[in-house]
Amino acid sequence: MLLTPLLHPEILRALAGAGHGARVLLADGHYPASTATHERAATVPLNLAPGLLDVTTVLKVLRQAVPVEAAHVMVPPAGSPEPPAVTEYRALLAPVPVEPLDRFAFYDAARSSDLALAIVTADIRTYANLLLTIGVRAEGTLR
Repeated sequence: MLLTPLLHPEILRALAGAGHGARVLLADGHYPASTATHERAATVPLNLAPGLLDVTTVLKVLRQAVPVEAAHVMVPPAGSPEPPAVTEYRALLAPVPVEPLDRFAFYDAARSSDLALAIVTADIRTYANLLLTIGVRAEGTLR
């Protein structure tokens, strides 16, 4: 029995194969996961029904499994207010830097060869996509 809140076998398998610098995409329910991810990345669909599982819920569990050194968010065109999901991610990830990317730059980043895992949620919020970069495990945490 695992001593972690993260129990999903496919997610655990993908994270076990990912290392420092690998990326994990947490996609909202609007994200084109079949065309805007790298072909070698594991894709885990968790989108059972609209709104049933959101990116924030997955992020909270994932943060307990892997260190995060950086994050990127998809943002609307310049001049638009910051989406509530992005504001929420900044608070949850602090002090990790959360950098904005426009939609097409975000798609390009998610298609890069360092994407290890794409988790597709049923988040119905717009611009709720999050791209995490796995960091280094802190010294003294291997017990």
